[in-house]
Amino acid sequence: MHQILPSPSELAEHARREPDFARWSEGYGPLQHADETRAAVFRMAHQLVQAGLHQDLASVYRLLQGLDRLTAAGLWLVVHMTYARRVRLDGAPLQAEDFKAQPEGHTGGALNMVPGYAGYLALNALTGTTRGWLMGQGHCVAAIEALNVLTANQHPEQAARYRFDEQGLSHLVSDFYSYAQAPDGTAGVPLGSHVNPHTAGGIAEGGYLGFAELQYAHMPLPGETLVAFLSDGAAEEQRGSDWIPRWWRAEDCGTALPVMIANGRRIEQRTELGTLEGLKGFAEHLRHCGFDPILFDGRDPAAFVTTLWEMEQRLARRVDEKNHGILHYPLPIPYAIAETTKGFGFYGDDSNAAHNLPLPGNPSLDDEARALFNTHVTPLWVAPEELSAVRTLFSSRGERPLERDHALALRHPPAPRLPALHYRADSCSPMAALDRFFVELSAANPELRPRVGNPDELASNRLGGVLKALKHRVSEPENEREAVDGKIITALNEEAVVSACLANQGGLNLVASYEAFCVKMLGAVRQTIIYARQQKEVGRPAGWLGFPVVATSHTWENGKNQQSHQDTTFCEALLGEMSDMVRVVFPADHNSALALLPIIYQSRGQLACMVIPKRERPVYFDQAQAEQLARDGAIVVEEVGGVDPLLLIANGSYQLEEMRRACQRLKDAGCGYRLVYLQEPGRFRAPRDQWEMETVADEATVGRLFPDHYERRVLLTHMRPEVARGVLWPILPDARLSGVLGYRNRGGTFDDKGMLFANRSTWANVLAACARIMDVPRTALLTLDEAAAVAGKGDPQVLR
Repeated sequence: MHQILPSPSELAEHARREPDFARWSEGYGPLQHADETRAAVFRMAHQLVQAGLHQDLASVYRLLQGLDRLTAAGLWLVVHMTYARRVRLDGAPLQAEDFKAQPEGHTGGALNMVPGYAGYLALNALTGTTRGWLMGQGHCVAAIEALNVLTANQHPEQAARYRFDEQGLSHLVSDFYSYAQAPDGTAGVPLGSHVNPHTAGGIAEGGYLGFAELQYAHMPLPGETLVAFLSDGAAEEQRGSDWIPRWWRAEDCGTALPVMIANGRRIEQRTELGTLEGLKGFAEHLRHCGFDPILFDGRDPAAFVTTLWEMEQRLARRVDEKNHGILHYPLPIPYAIAETTKGFGFYGDDSNAAHNLPLPGNPSLDDEARALFNTHVTPLWVAPEELSAVRTLFSSRGERPLERDHALALRHPPAPRLPALHYRADSCSPMAALDRFFVELSAANPELRPRVGNPDELASNRLGGVLKALKHRVSEPENEREAVDGKIITALNEEAVVSACLANQGGLNLVASYEAFCVKMLGAVRQTIIYARQQKEVGRPAGWLGFPVVATSHTWENGKNQQSHQDTTFCEALLGEMSDMVRVVFPADHNSALALLPIIYQSRGQLACMVIPKRERPVYFDQAQAEQLARDGAIVVEEVGGVDPLLLIANGSYQLEEMRRACQRLKDAGCGYRLVYLQEPGRFRAPRDQWEMETVADEATVGRLFPDHYERRVLLTHMRPEVARGVLWPILPDARLSGVLGYRNRGGTFDDKGMLFANRSTWANVLAACARIMDVPRTALLTLDEAAAVAGKGDPQVLR
């Protein structure tokens, strides 16, 4: 969109009449203002005054003068964080002993983020509104931490340690990459290499490039604004971020302002966007995807301010035009591209070395490197009295919240009103419990924005009610299952759809996919739960409502689709995460799935991996049993007395069916046994810290379910046996007297019985394991034909 901007002669005349505009136009150190930026500032300043946000133009220009100095000081501090053990506020050169023995830092990217984050802070100050922020490139955290200290925007633990004086700032630079460790093994300082819960206003680590791009449009609620700083390297990651315009709706989304920092380099090579042709091609690509690209000078913090301001105005105008029938979805979403060079503002910019350590040597040892450091930080130095004035200017927020406390950082939606639970006694798909519950939950809580993440087949995964009620979100509906305002985000991109729900921290969420393809969601899920765990550990726990990531169409009922569709990795990997952050549960039937849902949706900052069959299954548990399972994580299914009875443990719906058949044969043979259904394995692990200790079953529950006098034990699990045995060693204490059966990485085009046989997980294999630990022949429990089939020498059909 073409802007009518003043000419150079008009700007010169304006500078003559407005001395503060002229002073700002002079720039500061390496920060220089191009005519295009000066014209944009002129335009924005007049708009701010006309909107009543400022009494006069001079106050706008004075704040932008302060912005230049704040940015320079931020660049100065970032470089010190990489190389120095201390700062000298008087600007005196640092000596050899003032430098770190082992410098470290993602210096170039952090330097590029300083003008961006400083511009974000300035726009908030100019408009009296605190917007949210997100940074996809979390390794650039030094920029955020430096500017937060300089603008009095810190959490209490940082404010106490990193004061605005020489000692406090020296603490900051020396703590950065100090690898300090507390006696309990945790970080010894409130500072990290990436965005973390000590970072004021931080909401995501940004350690895995590409997820911020998938999540930012789904984060803000109506009335909120989010500035999302993105990486040009991440633009090469995947296509999911290209689809934001097809999903953004003003009716249920807040204002999202994506800003790519286009510095043209990865760690050791130039990006495609690092060429002029590549950048132009990317802008054209964005237009084809429905974005409205805006290229601007990413070296100038004022250009960030004016661009963000313009993006807000454009999007607001388009929403208004949509409301008047002039435009239709998808609306052109403004997308800013900040053109810069990696490491701008310091030695070595626009080189591969700028990524980490731009100087040619270590300043603590190398005279040349030390001289280069001191030479290149001198133009960035801001005199203490001037810096104090800038701090006062930016920290005088009045009634406006600190950026530390932006709306997205304080998410704590109200507890949902729960629907009635409809237990059943007939065979049905366990997914039916989730289907009805989520439809009724969404209807009962209209103030909580629903999001459903769906990679492909919602109806196939038995969520037909969800599909009918909430509908696929599309721009041009072609049937009754689609709507412009649909709540289901559908794309054949598991990372994109799970990100839509992980980002919706102000609402209700549901994710469902084939178990095998959930693996593609793992990085995004893990980043979220790790960050939530860290928030808990620092005493500011996440407030978003828990939800399930459902692995259905799972391994044991997906034989028709070859072995690529038969993979138990997702639940196994999540069992490796902390059990207080993600519950991994295997409901066997409709009722046991249903009883879990109120607990999951009332939790805060906790996900659940639910491995659920989609085919019709018998009802194994009544309401009371299902609710006990939800509370305890396991339940005694049946028990037969006898000498040296066996303890049989089933984990998974198909596994329970096989175990029950094996139990009948044991009963016929006069063998005593106890059958326990294990729904939540993580409850019976050895806790790894005090937080996890609060989630595991207590000794009384473990003793009641798995008494010590049951020495001989067999577990049939949905998972790989090695993983299950490793997690569950406390209830499988003696490997000589226990057996574990499960998925052995065997598969192909089979039915469920064929899958069980291929993986030695049938009822007959259970009995063979029982015979081994009882030290009796297999034929004591199996016929000759059955024993031959188990040994791989007979006809598998006899086991059906």
